[in-house]
Amino acid sequence: MTAQSGGPAGGRWRESERALEAGIDFERANAARIYDYLLGGACNFAVDREQAARILAQNPDMADVCRANRDFLRRAVEWCLAHGITQFLDLGSGVPTAGNVHEIALAHRPEARVAYVDFEPVAVAHAHEVVGGLENVSVTRADMRDTHGVLAAPGVRDLLDPDRPIALLTVAVLHFVPDPELPAILARYRAAMTSGSAHVMSHGSADHDDPELAARTRAIQDGYRGSATEVVLRSRPEIRDLLGDTELVAPGLVDIVDWPTASPGERPTGGYAAIARIH
Repeated sequence: MTAQSGGPAGGRWRESERALEAGIDFERANAARIYDYLLGGACNFAVDREQAARILAQNPDMADVCRANRDFLRRAVEWCLAHGITQFLDLGSGVPTAGNVHEIALAHRPEARVAYVDFEPVAVAHAHEVVGGLENVSVTRADMRDTHGVLAAPGVRDLLDPDRPIALLTVAVLHFVPDPELPAILARYRAAMTSGSAHVMSHGSADHDDPELAARTRAIQDGYRGSATEVVLRSRPEIRDLLGDTELVAPGLVDIVDWPTASPGERPTGGYAAIARIH
C-alpha cells in the first residue's frame, strides 16, 4: 500500500489500518482505491494500480472522467447549499481526496453536517484520519444496501436531523452495485427524508446516440472486469428509474460535464448526472 503512515496522523492511521486489515481484500482491486489512484491519491495497492493501468489502456480518458465526477460533486454540493440543504449523507464516499464534501460544505456553511458511508476498509480508515476532530462530520463503515443499518448507525443517526432536509449523495457509486433491488433500496433512503431533501446521482452508461462515446464507456466496464467491484452499465431509463417518481431539477438527466449548464467544449464522459427533489 502506498498510503504513508508517518506524519502527525501516522499513529492513528496505523491503528485504524490494523483494526480494519481483516476486511481488506489484498488480492483484488477495489473501485474506491482505483478512483483514489486515478485522482492522484496514495491510498491504494499495487493491484489497484495494475487494474487502473488496464482501465486506462481500454479508455485513456478515465482519469478525466474521475475528475469530471469530482467537479460535478462540487457543483452539486454547492447547489444543495444554495437551496438550503446543509446536511449530507454520502453513500460510497470512497477515499477522501481534495475537494471532499465536508471541505466544500463547511467552507460555505460552518454549521453543515456530513455523514460519510463506505464499506471499503482503506477508504474508511483514511476518512477517519481526514475528518478526525471535526464534530460535524462522521465516517461509518457499512454496506449502502443495508438501508436500516446505515440510517441507524450512530454516525448517521446521531449527526443528521431527519426533520431537516438532507442531500442523499450517490455519486459514481451505483454502477458498482449490481443488486436488482437497488431502486427499492434508494426509495427507502428517500422515504426516510423530509420534504425539501434532494438525491444527487451520477452513473456510468453506454446508452448514447454517439457510438464512439458508448464504446468508450463499455471499454471502462471491460477495464474493471476481474476487480472486486465490476461495473454495471444501466440504460438511461434504468438510471432514471433509480430516482423513482422524484422531480428532476433542470437540466434533468445529462452528461456529467453538462450539469447544470451545457459545456459544448468539454469532452462527454459517458456518465449521466442529475439532482432530484424529494417531496
